[in-house]
Amino acid sequence: MAIVERRAQRTREILDATRMLFDERRMRDAQIEDIARAVGINRAIIYRHFTTKEELFAMTLVDYLNELETRLATSRDEGLAPIERIDIITNEFLAYGSEYPAFVDCAQSLLRHRGSELLEQISLERLTELGAAINRCFVHITSAIIDGNEAGDFDVADPELIANMMYTQGLGILNLVTFQRSIRELNSGIPTMDNLPMPEVVELAKRSVRAIVQQPAG
Repeated sequence: MAIVERRAQRTREILDATRMLFDERRMRDAQIEDIARAVGINRAIIYRHFTTKEELFAMTLVDYLNELETRLATSRDEGLAPIERIDIITNEFLAYGSEYPAFVDCAQSLLRHRGSELLEQISLERLTELGAAINRCFVHITSAIIDGNEAGDFDVADPELIANMMYTQGLGILNLVTFQRSIRELNSGIPTMDNLPMPEVVELAKRSVRAIVQQPAG
């Protein structure tokens, strides 16, 4: 096997092990030593393939995003109205994040950094790969919005901005889903935690997105 092929195979093994541990333990509980042990290598070898821990996590996020994109693609049905496509995207995003909490961990860990900071921790080549993976997901949103604009149903000047807002707001909602509790106040004024009504959360998320994209009445 050529050196390039062996390197690519080792890179894939590291990513697969990272993903496995993330899905088992969540991102914050998976250490570099654990990943190296799962692959059967020294941790120093990981840094020959990924310059930093952030770069490894970013490329693991790419794997999640590629899976998410296939789910969002179900919205590309010509028989559906644009708002129905937006609803499907909201449903699929929240369902995927609920199924894979480590996806939310990865995405939010990178959002904590400014773009200039990410360039210090992730190579330009891999940061570009991450951006492309995010954009492939966004295309489904912007396509539905553009079609809605053309039909006169939506009133959105910047579809890409809305896609970014839906992504970050969806991650925030998924934080609540992960917590699995809502904070409420009793009549006595004492705060308490109650079970999270997930169907209601999804419905409110859909209504929120609809309010942003739809043409105002009148």
